[in-house]
Amino acid sequence: MKLQKTVNRLQKLHPKEIDLSLDRIKKLCKRLGNPQDKIKAISIVGTNGKYSTIQAMFAILKEANIKCNIYTSPHIKNINERFVFNNHELNNDELESLFEEIENANNNEPVTFFEILTAAYFLKASQYSDNINLIETGLFHRFDATNILKTNLANIVTSIGLDHLDWLPENEKTVEKIIYEKTSTLLNSNIIVAKQSSEEIIESIKKTISNNNSNKSFHNEDYSFAMKENDFFYYEDQLGGIKLPMPNVKGQFQLENISTAIATLRTLKDLNIKDEHIQKGITKINSIARLEEIKSGKLKELVKKHQLFVDGSHNPLGAKVLNEYLESLNCNKHIIIGMMANKDHNEYMSYFKDISSLTTIDIPNQPNSIKGIELKEKLNNFINIKYKESIYEAIRSIPVKDNDIILITGSLYLAGEVLNLN
Repeated sequence: MKLQKTVNRLQKLHPKEIDLSLDRIKKLCKRLGNPQDKIKAISIVGTNGKYSTIQAMFAILKEANIKCNIYTSPHIKNINERFVFNNHELNNDELESLFEEIENANNNEPVTFFEILTAAYFLKASQYSDNINLIETGLFHRFDATNILKTNLANIVTSIGLDHLDWLPENEKTVEKIIYEKTSTLLNSNIIVAKQSSEEIIESIKKTISNNNSNKSFHNEDYSFAMKENDFFYYEDQLGGIKLPMPNVKGQFQLENISTAIATLRTLKDLNIKDEHIQKGITKINSIARLEEIKSGKLKELVKKHQLFVDGSHNPLGAKVLNEYLESLNCNKHIIIGMMANKDHNEYMSYFKDISSLTTIDIPNQPNSIKGIELKEKLNNFINIKYKESIYEAIRSIPVKDNDIILITGSLYLAGEVLNLN
């Protein structure tokens, strides 16, 4: 309760949730002794796959007995998820104490909540200067609060697509503009570029970073992976190949993220990552709300023997890779969907083929979400579509048969509500 009161107070320090500028975060971190200058970081930018790539690296680094600090956003179930130090989330008392220290240093000046969180992360991370920091960039990168590092070990560019267009000028709502925002200010170190959805996007990334003197590594040029029979896949880069077991996470897109994680860690030769660290690590990845199967709990009891998945994808690129996984399954698929109001709802759903039923719902506790009944009206081209007010009602209303699966998707905020309910 005390932590929540502090969070509520900090959220009122600026009239906007997001205000793209680096001035406030630089000023605050200067008061804290510029802790961001005392850490070893890997920066992760992109539209999709950032969290999954981070979790793959984390699992491999743990196998190599290398301690990590991790900064991600948004959180799914609780704010503590954003603050991992020495391989562990901060508890409520630790986080409350950290926030109070930042609040005192800020001295009630205007600052966004994300800037407060970022300054708090940098300060705590500086206390573990030997650890590897895995830092996810927020909305865009160029004016994101995380973009005040002077040096880093590497930059990862995950898959880039159209998202957060409401933050761009009307005449600049293009993937080229997003690529520029995400990659034009990458630090000179190493740049590892993940698989992209088109050759045009790859070429645009190459053009934007052409004057960056980093060592550059591109999927399918400098590293690659291939599916093999007998339940394994093969990773290969300039250092050689590795036969790998299938990971404990589902979907082809996860193999892409894992391969990017491997390419990054093998690029950083001083880490001394061995093949066995990779082979064991990728079977222990903890990926919350990324095509996560719910195997027990209150919601699982409702579906009984049927499979229940939750996935936080919320943009067209995420829908595309999610549908690729669904199409690999020989069963009926039932989708429950809730989305934020500023998303392209029809574009998102256009990627899903062969859906047995679609149920729209309200996202609890999210005033910026679209009402489920409005979403149903927007998606009226789907024949078997209905609206239910709650997650429980939606699950109960689905006429599942043997081997059917239920997928709840459309928003990370919805995914958090699902996991907390369960």
